[in-house]
Amino acid sequence: MENVYGNPHSQNISSKLTHDTVEQVRYRILAHFHTSPEDYTVIFTAGSTAALKLVAEAFPWVPPGPESSGSHFCYLTDSHTSVVGMREVTAAMNITSIPVRPEDMWLAEEQDATTASDPDGQPLHLFCYPAQSNFSGTRYPLSWIEEVKSGRMCPVGGPGKWFVLLDAAAYVGTSPLDLSVHQADFVPLSFYKIFGFPTGLGALLVSSRSAPLLRKTYFGGGTAAAYLAEEDFYIPRESVAERFEDGTISFLDVIALKHGFDVLERLTGGMENIRQHTFTLAQYTHAALSTLRYPNGAPVVQIYSDSEFSSPEVQGPVISFNVLDDNGNIIGYSQVDKMASLHNIHVRTGCLCNTGACQRHLGISDEMVKKHLQAGHVCGDDVDLIDGQPTGSVRISFGYMSTLEDAQAFLKFIIATRLRPSHGQPLPLATPGEAGALPAESEAQKAVPATRARRSPSPQEDASPDSRVWDNSPTTVDAVSLRPPLLETTRTQQTPSEKAAGILDGGLGSHIVTNLFLYPIKSCAAFEVTRWPLGNQGLLYDRSWMVVNHNGVCLSQKQEPRLCLIQPFIDLQRRIMVIKAQGMEPIAVPLEENSKPAQTCQSKVCADRVNTYDCGEEISSWLSKFFGHPYHLIRQSSDFQRNARKKRGKDQSACTTATLSLVNEAQYLLINRSSVLELQQQLSTSGDIGKEELFPVNNLISRFRANIITTGTRAFEEEKWDEISVGSLHFQVLGPCHRCQMICIDQQTGQRNRNVFQKLSERRERKVNFGLYLMHTSLDLSTPCYLSVGSQVLPVLKENIEHYDLPASEKQQEVIS
Repeated sequence: MENVYGNPHSQNISSKLTHDTVEQVRYRILAHFHTSPEDYTVIFTAGSTAALKLVAEAFPWVPPGPESSGSHFCYLTDSHTSVVGMREVTAAMNITSIPVRPEDMWLAEEQDATTASDPDGQPLHLFCYPAQSNFSGTRYPLSWIEEVKSGRMCPVGGPGKWFVLLDAAAYVGTSPLDLSVHQADFVPLSFYKIFGFPTGLGALLVSSRSAPLLRKTYFGGGTAAAYLAEEDFYIPRESVAERFEDGTISFLDVIALKHGFDVLERLTGGMENIRQHTFTLAQYTHAALSTLRYPNGAPVVQIYSDSEFSSPEVQGPVISFNVLDDNGNIIGYSQVDKMASLHNIHVRTGCLCNTGACQRHLGISDEMVKKHLQAGHVCGDDVDLIDGQPTGSVRISFGYMSTLEDAQAFLKFIIATRLRPSHGQPLPLATPGEAGALPAESEAQKAVPATRARRSPSPQEDASPDSRVWDNSPTTVDAVSLRPPLLETTRTQQTPSEKAAGILDGGLGSHIVTNLFLYPIKSCAAFEVTRWPLGNQGLLYDRSWMVVNHNGVCLSQKQEPRLCLIQPFIDLQRRIMVIKAQGMEPIAVPLEENSKPAQTCQSKVCADRVNTYDCGEEISSWLSKFFGHPYHLIRQSSDFQRNARKKRGKDQSACTTATLSLVNEAQYLLINRSSVLELQQQLSTSGDIGKEELFPVNNLISRFRANIITTGTRAFEEEKWDEISVGSLHFQVLGPCHRCQMICIDQQTGQRNRNVFQKLSERRERKVNFGLYLMHTSLDLSTPCYLSVGSQVLPVLKENIEHYDLPASEKQQEVIS
């Protein structure tokens, strides 16, 4: 606001201001690490990963030859992925990479110095290790730096001179690092781990001992003192930083660092205070977690640590763990993550970009990692259990802004979700003088607010006089039901689906479609029908639209729960979709694409890129007014095809594909009413909620946002189905629907209730599955195809491929119009 900053590769006033300010920031960074420009150089990079890559490419590696075994690249197995990845660069140079286990280093630390190598010998070796494990928080001795450099402790034997790269990215966010004492040759940093901003900016601190050895290959803008375009002539700049900072650095972000250090000092008093504060929080939380037990004495969590959290010298403010059930079985980290988000707690899960430490602590062999990959598990996904064994863990971290109340909120979450109030345990109270001593009653165990029942106006009350959207005449119902979805938690009159031949209860052994829903706008309210046409992507117009924010990011109820209050109704006769919401005038959107050129855009649904077009400013203004944020309604382009791979069948030689609308996984989602009834019974008898919070069946059904609701004889029997037929329509079961936190949102009020996910989690044990994904195995759209309430569902079982036969009287019935 007060200065103009120009490209520093120039001599004008604004450029000179940028150059001088950036140099001041370099001094400030070095002062923060208790060193000076005489001993270290600051090279700005795109992050700590870019800093590591720079070292891998510029280190003076010596390939093996007749007179030398060549350089060694050694790294601790408890290293970040970006450290291990350096071996790909060294492999291209024929340099040997050697992983070193922490146990071997600790053993070498205890051995006599008689095995020391010649520190002045050739060739040159590099040893990399983290100051703090990003998996477990283990802090490895900074004394290793001098021990390795001096040759008194060698990662591997043999002659040569050792250099040390200290990965300090995780460490310096909560601890001081004195480079005047611990003089590592290379120190990669990431500033967002210290301040939270700016992202994408890191640095490599290079000692004066090592800087002259670095070899530069590529040169970019600003790094050359002189070069010729038509001749192989290039002279690098004398300054080490300018030589390695290719192109224009992110100078505005660099200048922001000065303010970051100022604020950090002013708020906390310095890094030593941060270290003590964050370690105390971690120590307190670790002690509490360690003492939590089920009534049978089994531990609630399994903590992965190399220390007992006795000192900040050996342990950082990080706790990595897995939650156990009372039988000692691990509960998948994905399930814990979903539950934590319902308590406004955000955790890190998986192998945390540290496969080596993950394997060591979880007992995962190299063969198991390869087996997990073959089973479809990759880094960063939510495949948390394979054959009952964990593929990763849950991690919580404390920073300078964390409070005792934060730690206690996390502990209350663990107690509330794993230890029911009947056998809950008190938390250790804060010592006198500490803020945030626990109240007598855990807030996590209090009853959640009662859901609010809301009466929906009848179609006649709510419709304009000339509207045909709510036409509920018999002829309309026979063709296609246009009635609005259920909006009340209880109803006294029968719904159209309940009137259909009295099929709600169904006969023993029979499976009948009791309800049909489509969701024209993704994550918005359901539109219930009794008979509806099919398209090549599922029910016609199901999830054809979605709401996005001003950045074009698709919104769901997880970010915007009030989406469920937006009620779309489709009138096939008038070719419009009418959208309604309380306090808003209804607005119509055409079903057909406008002939006028529309603004095209791209968005993502479940990581898939989709081509869409904007439905216009009128509906955008309507949505923005309702939500109070600038939102847009977009629709998938008709000329865009998004495919979903279909599993290989027993008689299929190759995988086939099906086209998808804006759904997450599959064309259809089916749930069994018997499964819903069992969940309702569990919720009603849990004792955790009051009578006013009982869940009617229709309320629960709406939370699962299925297309097809069927009757059944047993709860969860649908999970044994491999295929189903509904009249002449055939569907293949793709697999179970893995549920997320959206089932906690009351679809009539937008309010959250954690009990639904919690109870389903307890019932389903390791995976919160509910419902089946379906896809057409064949569909001939040359004649109109319909799904109807009252149709019989014929399952084919997985085990014996046994077909449920229709009664003879039913075989003549046709569903296709």
